[in-house]
Amino acid sequence: MRSVDDVAIRDAAPSDSRAIAEVHVASWRWAYRDDLPAEFLDDQSVDVRERQWDEWLAPDEPGAGTMVAETDDGVVGFCSFAPSRDDDADAHTAEILTIYLRPDAAGRGIGRALFASCVGRLGELGYDRATLWVMASNDRSRRFYEAAGWSWDGTTSEHRFDCANVPIVRYTVDL
Repeated sequence: MRSVDDVAIRDAAPSDSRAIAEVHVASWRWAYRDDLPAEFLDDQSVDVRERQWDEWLAPDEPGAGTMVAETDDGVVGFCSFAPSRDDDADAHTAEILTIYLRPDAAGRGIGRALFASCVGRLGELGYDRATLWVMASNDRSRRFYEAAGWSWDGTTSEHRFDCANVPIVRYTVDL
């Protein structure tokens, strides 16, 4: 088993699109198996995700980015962020859009290191607050965020089509 010391965390490059897409699909099928319909998860496509990541990694949106965790085996996780999309957010609020790991990378400290690097980057970019949305039923992820110092602010929604419109909750942290 690799330690966190064997993982490099770096900014994603456009050439990482395929590897990120592979992690994205594998992690959804593993992490959401109890939260989303099997048919929805089975329909996830690496090719479709790769095209999305080609687009997402191409623009140079100020205050946005993606970081990857990489081992000798390649990209094992990624975390992306941008200015918050929430209606009640000000210009100094960022949003963690994604954090996903390959199933074999979970539980080894890689996610904590990747998440801490992304949150640290938010502070470097001048954000003073950050939010993220997580499925209300995803206890593992909620514990992960709470252990990192984030807390549910009481806001709930079903606005995320990519989460099959299941209930989601918003977590926040002051940076």
